[in-house]
Amino acid sequence: MRTKIALDDDLVQEAMAVCGAKTKREVVDRALREMVARARRLNLMDLYGSDGIDPDYDYKRVRSGDD
Repeated sequence: MRTKIALDDDLVQEAMAVCGAKTKREVVDRALREMVARARRLNLMDLYGSDGIDPDYDYKRVRSGDD
């Protein structure tokens, strides 16, 4: 899909330098992929109280060997 957009040239140049992208297209593609990946990652706080994290788990007791 072709789209024309106005980009901040200084920001694009900085992004290209930071990530090593050689073209504007590459840096925009990387940014979009990172944004999507970040949005899809589960927030650990969202797991609190689910089957993944027991609210009564006492890591200090486990580390001390009083189990």
